[in-house]
Amino acid sequence: MLNLLTIAGSDSCGGAGIQADIKTFSAHGCYGMSIITAVTAQNTRGVTDSLDIPPAMITAQADAVFSDIHVDAVKTGMLSCTDTIRCVADILKKYPPKFYVLDPVMISKSGFALLKDEAINSIIKMLLPICTVVTPNIPEAEAISGIEINSENDAKTAAEKIYSFGPKNVLIKGGHLSGEPIDLLYDGRNFTAFSGHRIDTKNTHGTGCTLSAAIACNLAGGMNTAEAVGAAKKYVTTGIEHSLDIGAGCGPLHHFYDLYSKR
Repeated sequence: MLNLLTIAGSDSCGGAGIQADIKTFSAHGCYGMSIITAVTAQNTRGVTDSLDIPPAMITAQADAVFSDIHVDAVKTGMLSCTDTIRCVADILKKYPPKFYVLDPVMISKSGFALLKDEAINSIIKMLLPICTVVTPNIPEAEAISGIEINSENDAKTAAEKIYSFGPKNVLIKGGHLSGEPIDLLYDGRNFTAFSGHRIDTKNTHGTGCTLSAAIACNLAGGMNTAEAVGAAKKYVTTGIEHSLDIGAGCGPLHHFYDLYSKR
């Protein structure tokens, strides 16, 4: 069994963050572990508060995991401030994983800032150069690249700019653009487009976390990057198609639909 590690924030309603990552790891037949960087108070209607975990405690969690268990791949999510980002960068340099998927979480679906503005440069300088894949959505890609994205060509230009910061691959998720969603993967030479379709549901809580976690599982399982992204996108699409209408706001996708459908 592959061992997957998520370094991210906790979601009290279970739809995103650490909880979504662990569910995704389990759905892919992997053993999931976690290093919690922040605790959020949130439900399907939004995030109401958050508390950063001190860097010393983040480091202690990492030392406990890496000193005892082999880690096949790492995914990071909410890293809200420069101190946390620096801490995580130090951890990943001390314990370099074979695969590292970076989800540059910045803003929740309800608009709550999960990353301080001044910390964006820290992600660019400390984490992008060491990641296997970075998975920004359109607003995140704009913030990292400094390029306004209104079209697929804009997304390609932004992907090239982000690639120049050092990641091995850049995946820009196109869901925020009009029309059918197209995700673009850039490996420094070629673009691969992953087309999708709009699903008529508000229940998309945790989709970004889930996609990056699934990519990490697939890379650890031996897929190349394009295969890993394609399979992860298919998994997320199925989860959205069978999403859970839980709470009064945006419910989560169904991480275990394939398992539950067999019962």
